[in-house]
Amino acid sequence: MAVKVLIPTPLQKFTNNQKDCECTASNFNELLDSLEETFPGIKARLCDETGAPRRFLNFYVNSEDIRFLDNTNTVLSDGDEVSIVPAVAGG
Repeated sequence: MAVKVLIPTPLQKFTNNQKDCECTASNFNELLDSLEETFPGIKARLCDETGAPRRFLNFYVNSEDIRFLDNTNTVLSDGDEVSIVPAVAGG
């Protein structure tokens, strides 16, 4: 299944300055593995040592936060769009 991934500017140095890419995956975990295969080293920036998404990154599938779907087991369909969004904090 072809899934479009939108890469935020701070992570584009790991994707050869690509702002988006296409991956083949049927769920979010497979997407992470596909990204790592295409761009070695990116998964360590997206996930902690346990393989869980880093707290300061938010992941959306078609504008829906994966935390409110099935988290890393979220099923992906052909044509889905995954956005990686750095968290914003401050006061």
